[in-house]
Amino acid sequence: MAAIVITHLEAESLEKELGHSFTSRELLDQALTHSSQAREAEILRPTAAERTADNEQLEFLGDAVLGLVTAEELFRRFPGFNEGQLSKLRAHLVSKNHLIHVAEQLELGKYLRLGRGEEKSGGRSKSAILVDALEAILGAVYIDAGLETARAIVLRYVVLPELEKFIAAGSAARITDYKSALQETLQAAGRAQPVYVMVKESGPEHRKTFTIEARLFALVGGEVEFVGRAQGSTKKNAEQDAARQVLEHLASQAQPGNGDWE
Repeated sequence: MAAIVITHLEAESLEKELGHSFTSRELLDQALTHSSQAREAEILRPTAAERTADNEQLEFLGDAVLGLVTAEELFRRFPGFNEGQLSKLRAHLVSKNHLIHVAEQLELGKYLRLGRGEEKSGGRSKSAILVDALEAILGAVYIDAGLETARAIVLRYVVLPELEKFIAAGSAARITDYKSALQETLQAAGRAQPVYVMVKESGPEHRKTFTIEARLFALVGGEVEFVGRAQGSTKKNAEQDAARQVLEHLASQAQPGNGDWE
């Protein structure tokens, strides 16, 4: 299939933003080519032997890469979450409502190759087209450089900033209850529950900041093994973030080569 080529400067600009230089620039060209442009190109070249490539197949592949990387990261970070909790969080992270913000951050609209009809109807700002292009780029990166490179981009732009934003805003509890997940994880392992201690309270009365520690005790000896420390505008928010840190500590201890903490 023939690809519609973007300019060298355009390609370099997007590659710099992604943190990946394509070995096969044609893959990037294809990822940014909407079907409307591809079909128009075919009409203009009716005798061409090759079909003009669009981004639909790459979008299909990129969607799968996005889902895998997101699911794997959540599985690694939150070992105490049940399937429902993990599924709810993953659904948000791969949703069109979230991905459109990532596509806009990367300014994908200015790189798109659109047919004249889509161009006139504002295709560069259409959510569906932008999200499809983002997924197609992930698919192109996967083919060009493999899973680890694609994973780095997914984590940097899609997963980690959103998780951090929820935690910082105290919104994480609406999607995940870290305290409950930690409680269930420790119960299942036969371990003592953590102790939450407020170690600092600062700021004016109308805008308090609370610093909370979640103290995890060792399985043997009862000494403090790990301390999650977090700040929040409410004690509840700070406790949730501190519990998240303890969960991540437990997940790291359970990784191959670190021994089994159960």
